[in-house]
Amino acid sequence: MAEMKRPQCAPLAYKNPEFLESRDGRAVRILSEFLYPLSQFRKERIYDTVVFFGSARISQEGPLSRYYHEARELARRLSEWSESLKNSNRRFVICTGGGPGIMEAANRGAHDAGVRTIGLNIGLPMEQYPNPYITPELCMEFRYFFMRKFWFAYPAKALVVFPGGFGTLDELFELLTLVQTNKLGKKIVIVLYGSEYWREVVNFDALVKFGTISREDLDLFEWADEPESAFRILRDGLTRYYLEVKGAPGGPEEELPAISTANR
Repeated sequence: MAEMKRPQCAPLAYKNPEFLESRDGRAVRILSEFLYPLSQFRKERIYDTVVFFGSARISQEGPLSRYYHEARELARRLSEWSESLKNSNRRFVICTGGGPGIMEAANRGAHDAGVRTIGLNIGLPMEQYPNPYITPELCMEFRYFFMRKFWFAYPAKALVVFPGGFGTLDELFELLTLVQTNKLGKKIVIVLYGSEYWREVVNFDALVKFGTISREDLDLFEWADEPESAFRILRDGLTRYYLEVKGAPGGPEEELPAISTANR
């Protein structure tokens, strides 16, 4: 009687590329985009972040080039300040979408300061590739926009929004909505940088006039037009809400990173 051949089994499910790329493997892919950044942030002792949003199309030269240079300067100043804080965890780390333009400028400013900086990249048909100033251990590629947005929102203690297009508007209004509805369970310092641009692109006063937002909602953010004033707003706000208050988070015993505990 011929000896039966042992069947060739499929590889372990979590090592099976065909399964992982399949429709049925989607939940595993989504979970991975939560767990991998969490693991890297813990490994690098990233406690919280300051997020920079802005156009990928703004370069060092051109009609909006001042914003590239000012984003770089602001990120450098914030990084030097956060590095001076006496804490065993990394506080207020510069985080961007990882691509060119304003994202590159902010990562570059942190790189100029000699500190770690985060890039949450996502594959797009055009213009999106990791810039060279991201710390390699903190350069992460995302497939799903909503998981990328999770990691923008939940460790963030501040947000700086430079001029940008659809993507920047989407990110800005999503974060404003989360803060307005208290879904993050924390205070976020939000700065709109470039008042001439933003006041022309978005008529916030009209939203109040027509009753679609409250006058108090305009207090959710502040305006800045130069790195010095933006830095002062961010430094003072972060100090007031996260460094001076009794029992302020961020000590060595705190769980990393500081993901919101809001249960709403």
